[in-house]
Amino acid sequence: MTDTTQAADAPQKTPLYQAHIDSDGKIVDFSGWLLPIHYGSQIDEHEAVRTDAGMFDVSHMVVVDVTGNDSKAWLQKLLANDVNKLKKVGKALYSAMLNEQGGVIDDLIVYLMNEEETAYRIVSNAATRAKDLAQFGRVAEGFDVTITERPELAMLAIQGPNAIAKLSDAKPAWADTLAGLKPFVGADLTEIEGDDWFVARTGYTGEDGVEVILHADDAPAFFNLLKEHGIQPAGLGARDTLRMEAGMNLYGHDMDETINPYACGMSWTLALKDERDFVGRPALLASKQADDNTLMKQVGLLLETRGVLREGMSVTINQGTDKEATGIITSGTFSPTLKQSIAIARVPASLTDGDSVQVDLRGKGKYVDVRVLNLPFVRHGKAQFD
Repeated sequence: MTDTTQAADAPQKTPLYQAHIDSDGKIVDFSGWLLPIHYGSQIDEHEAVRTDAGMFDVSHMVVVDVTGNDSKAWLQKLLANDVNKLKKVGKALYSAMLNEQGGVIDDLIVYLMNEEETAYRIVSNAATRAKDLAQFGRVAEGFDVTITERPELAMLAIQGPNAIAKLSDAKPAWADTLAGLKPFVGADLTEIEGDDWFVARTGYTGEDGVEVILHADDAPAFFNLLKEHGIQPAGLGARDTLRMEAGMNLYGHDMDETINPYACGMSWTLALKDERDFVGRPALLASKQADDNTLMKQVGLLLETRGVLREGMSVTINQGTDKEATGIITSGTFSPTLKQSIAIARVPASLTDGDSVQVDLRGKGKYVDVRVLNLPFVRHGKAQFD
């Protein structure tokens, strides 16, 4: 059984829309949502998260609560990672949701919400909302499970090396809870704040921090409280440069329904050791047995000269005058931390860390050498390569 709430016509406003306007946010349409690209300086916002604390409105993300006797069994069928790993209430699991061909319909996080293993929460991407809900419904046939979208909830990500300390200052009653939170574990804040408050030590920046889910009515006051305690509002621009430095995928760019997890750096999320039958498993097993010459993988690229690597640029292996494209840049930007251009690319699996490839920066046959690196580029504000 499926119970979903139909979203309003795009573009939509999050509960924090007016707070963004009041904070001088420059608003853009992102996946049908009006969100800030920056509040004056994308670079300053990026640096705030790397060195101090920043916050992002991620209320456009889709929150779905799952209940019923077959909730766990349904998720084991739906997801490529295994929810049996969730042994503690609040524990989170990152997973791909695949189609029958092994392509990535979406990447998402699922939380265990009760000890009986009959209640879970899924947080997934706004841009894939319709197809995610459709896949949930298809796989739910024959399972005793109720799937309820929660559009009345908002979500704020507070990220950075000082994020937890500053959040504890803003919310002293949370201090003990936050101090005890391990990475990828969440906690119900109902007894402290009331219904619908939940905090998890997760994020999309490569820095420490949390994501807070709360009722939409409470979001503006919470946002303003965090500002008062020195947490910098940050927009989509900084969110993208931060996640790229951290080597994190963006759906629809670094992976989609035509790309399997082996080719987009998500093989670590696959639970294939047991006989669990999940959607896409046969295709994944066939892919593992494919000819090595056809295999692709995800790497980082570093441009050590002037210029900017961009999504869609072809990657070639240096073979003299033979410049046949062998890979593609899936995300590219200028890194504020490294002061160099970086990219995430899909290339032949034979390439290794330190190899050199070539990219035609301007599409005029003038190739430049680019260095292949293992991801991430940056961790805790420091370069991860020599």
